This record gives sequence, structure tokens and C-alpha cells, in this order.
Amino acid sequence: MLQDSLLDTFPKLLLARTRQHPNKIAMREKDLGIWQGWTWRQMYDEVRALACGLAAMGLVRGDKVAVIGDNRPQLYWAMIAAQCLGGVPVPLYQDAVAEEMQFVLEHAETRFAVVEDQEQVDKLLAVQEHCPKLEKMIYDDPRGLRHYAAACLDAFSAVQEQGRCFDADHPHYFEEQIAPGCGTDLAVILYTSGTTGRPKGVMLSFDNILITSRNAVAREGLRDDEEILAYLPMAWVGDHIFSYGQFYCAGFTVNCPESSATVLQDLHEIGPTYFFAPPRIWENLLTTVMIRMEDAAWLKRQMFHFFMGVAQRVGARKLAGQSVGLLDTLLYALGNVCLYGPLKDNLGLGRIRLAYTAGEAIGPEIFTFYRSLGINVKQLYGMTEASVFVCVQPDGAVRPDTVGTPMPEVELKISAEGEVMFRSPGVFSGYYKNPQATAETLEDGWIHSGDAGYIDAHGHLKIIDRARDVSRVADTHGSLFAPRYLENKLKFSQFIKEAVVHGQERPYVGAFINIDLAAVGNWAERRGLAYTSYTDLAARQEVYDLIQGEIARVNASLAEDPQMAGAQIRRFLILHKELDPDDGELTRTRKVRRRFVAEKYADLVEALYGPDHQITVETQVVFEDGRSGTLKAELLIRQVGAEAPLAVARG
Repeated sequence: MLQDSLLDTFPKLLLARTRQHPNKIAMREKDLGIWQGWTWRQMYDEVRALACGLAAMGLVRGDKVAVIGDNRPQLYWAMIAAQCLGGVPVPLYQDAVAEEMQFVLEHAETRFAVVEDQEQVDKLLAVQEHCPKLEKMIYDDPRGLRHYAAACLDAFSAVQEQGRCFDADHPHYFEEQIAPGCGTDLAVILYTSGTTGRPKGVMLSFDNILITSRNAVAREGLRDDEEILAYLPMAWVGDHIFSYGQFYCAGFTVNCPESSATVLQDLHEIGPTYFFAPPRIWENLLTTVMIRMEDAAWLKRQMFHFFMGVAQRVGARKLAGQSVGLLDTLLYALGNVCLYGPLKDNLGLGRIRLAYTAGEAIGPEIFTFYRSLGINVKQLYGMTEASVFVCVQPDGAVRPDTVGTPMPEVELKISAEGEVMFRSPGVFSGYYKNPQATAETLEDGWIHSGDAGYIDAHGHLKIIDRARDVSRVADTHGSLFAPRYLENKLKFSQFIKEAVVHGQERPYVGAFINIDLAAVGNWAERRGLAYTSYTDLAARQEVYDLIQGEIARVNASLAEDPQMAGAQIRRFLILHKELDPDDGELTRTRKVRRRFVAEKYADLVEALYGPDHQITVETQVVFEDGRSGTLKAELLIRQVGAEAPLAVARG
């Protein structure tokens, strides 16, 4: 058993894991269709060679090392190699444009960058003149880089070879650099996604990450034989905890997919036992299932709906360990043979013991669907500034409308203004070079989360919205307006990918809608509706009818809540383009930058509250190849009827 008190840094854990289980598979990566594995001993050798190579190149304690690319073992090794020397890794979002990277590189004062391939090298070379402290760029994949002559460029393999020579001349250097590291040292700087402005560098110590990871491992019963799929951005704190922090603490196996395009296939091949996915992934998987069912033969559709009815009645109770009648037990067992088991295996979820979702609210129907199949998916609540874990739904007490109870060593309270506050061993030390923002967020060890919520009668936390976004509609009742709450309700529809609502100090609530191209496209094709593009499909009257029906469903739900009945959506339009991070409308973690969207499309916002039912729009867009262009379209604006509040309807 590893002694946690002595293993207070990741490099020390690497040494201990290598000694304890040298031949156990630590990491895998799929390359050219073949899974390649590294044991702890092999990974140790790779990390040691890279760390010594970085030392030979001049990396010293305190230096910052940017890490950019898809989930690759070599990039995870780069992070711990830097930490072995006392350096600080700074992961960046791999799909960020060059200008976004420039801000982080400058702000973090990075000297070294370890990147995946030519795409990332090109971005860094484009901004290098604005980043005077950036001295060296190390690339893993050499394709396309043969004729690059920049003196700052080095191949990953060449740095490792240099490191092996350095190690031979200084055989004790590696261990000597690891020994003085301690838990209070800065382990990583993770930049926020910048929903409301410039990203902030969250400074997390080894103690922050390790204590939080160990507490979560203990509470959730994670083991060293777990298999996880590392596919979310390495710059996101969730991946850093699940694929890095808990990986070293629990000693399980991390699997890196071949590419973002093959994640679902790789998920199916690996069959992870421990899995995290934001609501959008769960929704996409369910949408895929429902589309396939719509195209299936009549008998298969009938069998699907029958057994799913059984699952929704029985599955969640079985998962919670509650008693189930004999007939339902037999029907569920038959459903498991005919439907649930094959469906889970097909999705790659057949071996799941524990799964999480977080980031946004997940639709109750979607959440119930997976749990009814026997998949132990739970909601968690966390932040980058907390090393992720604040609350998690406990086994046996999982509710679709809460985010669970506090994790071990987490203290939770609600301020007089209704803001969620907490403190824990995972709470960050501050924002890098931003004392003002630190003071606004961190007060006497307590984090001001910025979320409005309350603790229910069962001790579970329920999140309503961002505290700063909760306001009132300027109607006769001054109805509560919680935009994220409304947007999540809209996104529970399989046909709605994104939504942005408006209503603060307005006479009613209006909405921008992004349709889900796959789901609505399949719906249109089955009805013989031809279309050429997203813009073409989004403008069709039939699609407006479809979305109007989805909004009517949301309004009916809001009418049942006296506090939210006045926030029903009265007018909407379907945007002519998908909201995109490259156009500044989404963060790199795919969260809507609501204020930016409201400013960019101010004329559309005003049109929602005007007399017209159509408006012409021209928008500057950035294409995938980096070119810019203008997109012009005629947008329709639809009126939607509001439901009478439930109390009034019953009167």
C-alpha cells in the first residue's frame, strides 16, 4: 500500500507506482488502428529521458512549460517530466486560435512548449515574436515538419535521446530533482475558459490535486483495475483530475483515442469502467440511438419501446438497491438480454461501474434513460478553482434535479444573497498575476462560486443559475429570470443544440436557437424535406414548427413553477449559423458566451422585441481553414403562446 503522506507530488507517485507495479499497463494509445501500451516501468523510462533532455536544454525549477495537443501519452509525460524538475506545466486548448494561445503564453511566461504536431507548431511560430520568453518548441509528430528550419524547434525523440546521454553523465540528477518537491509546491496552472472575459490562470498545488483526488477515489471506491478513456481537452480541469490526478493516485489505466473523430469507436473497443462526459456527450449518444430506432423495422421499434418502459419503471430502483417485484425482475432480466446489454455494449458502456456528468444540467429524461439501463451515471458539481470535486450524488440517493452532497473535507454554505460558497483542501491558492480577481473569488479560504443555489431537505445541493445572471422580467409580476436554467430546459430537446435566452428588464423572454443538425437533419430526411446546409435547414417553416413545439413543451413545464411561470418564452428565432468558438461565441469548453452573443447580435435581440416577423442578418464567420467570410440570411421570428400558471389554471 502506498503511503500517501510521503507521496505528496506526482513525480514521487511515479517512482512509487513503478516500484510497486512495474509491469502493469499504465497507458495506451491507439495509433493507425492499433492499441499500443506502456507499462509503468516503460512510462517511467520515457519520462526520465524527457526530463533529463529538458534539463540538458536548460529547464530549471519554476519554469513554465506549455503543453498543447490532443490527448497523447507523450503530452501527459511532458507534464510530469516538467514537474520532476520543479517546472510548472500549463496545458492549452488544442483548438484555440493562435491569438488565444498568445495571451496564455505571454501571461504565463512560458519558456518551453511541448506540442503534438505541425498544426500547433504553426500557431506558435505565428505568435512567437509576441512571446519573447518562449525559447523552445518540442514536437511529437514530425509529419510536415521536415523542412522547418527554426532553431527553436526540436523533435520529442531527439530531446529524449539528448536526455539519455545527460542521464548517463549525471546518473543521480533525476532523483535529486524530485526529492525536494513537496505538496505545497505549484503543480499546474490551468486557464479558465474565459466565459466573461480574459482567461484567468488558476494555480493548483500538488496538495490541492492529490488530496482531492484521493478523497474522491476513497468515497467512490475506485480501484487500480479501472479503465478510462482520456478524450476531453487536457487544458480542462476535469481531464487533469480524471486522467492525471486520479490516474496516479489510484494507479488505473488511461487510454488515449486515435483522434477526436474516432472517440466513439475507441470507446466501444476499450469499454471503460470509469467514464466522464459532459451532458452534450450523453445527449449525442442518446440522439444516435433514437435516430437508429426511427430507421429500424416496426417490430424492433415496438420491442425497444416496450423494454424501455420496463427499464424506466424498474432500472433506477434496481441500481439504488431497492426491492422490485418478481414480474418486473423477470421482465428486466429479459430486457437485459434482448436490449439493455447489447445497447450498452454497442455504445461502449457495457463495463461502466461509475460515470459522471457535469458542467451543465442534464435533462431528467436523458439522465433517467442511462440509469434505467443500469449505468451508474451521477451528477457532480465542481470548479477549476476547487480541483473539480465539491459535491457528488451519493450511491443510493441519486436525484435528477440535484448535484449531490459535499465530498470529504468539503464545507458548504449558502450566503445571505443565495450564492453557493465552499472551502476544501482542493481550493486554489489564487489566480496567476491577478490579485484583484483572487480577492473577489477567495475570502478567508471560502470560494465565492458565483452560482445561485440552495441545500434541500435531504442535504443535497441544487444549482439554479449563475448568481450574476439571475434577474427579473419587466412584466407586471416581476417574474424571476434565470437564463441558464431556461437554456438548459431548451437543450433537453434532442433537436436543440444551443440556446441563448434574453429577458432581463424586458417585457417577456425571447430566445435564439441553434438546431442540432444531425437530429433535425434525420427528422427532415424521413419527411422528404430537402436541404443543402445548416442555414437552409434552419430557415424552413417545418423546422420552425418543430422547434415551436419543443418550446411549447418547455413553457408548459415552466407554467407548473409559480416562480418561473412568467419566464415562458414568447418569441424565438433560429440562428442562421451554429455558435462557434472560432467566432468567439462559445468558450473552448463549449459554453455560450452569453454577453458576447447579445452584443454581437444586438439587432437580432431588438428584433425579438419589435413588431417585425423577419430580419436580414449579415455575419462575419471564420471557416475551418482560417479564412474569413460573410454569411447573409433572412431569419424568421416566431410568436409562441404562453401557458397559464398552474395555480391559475386550477383556480
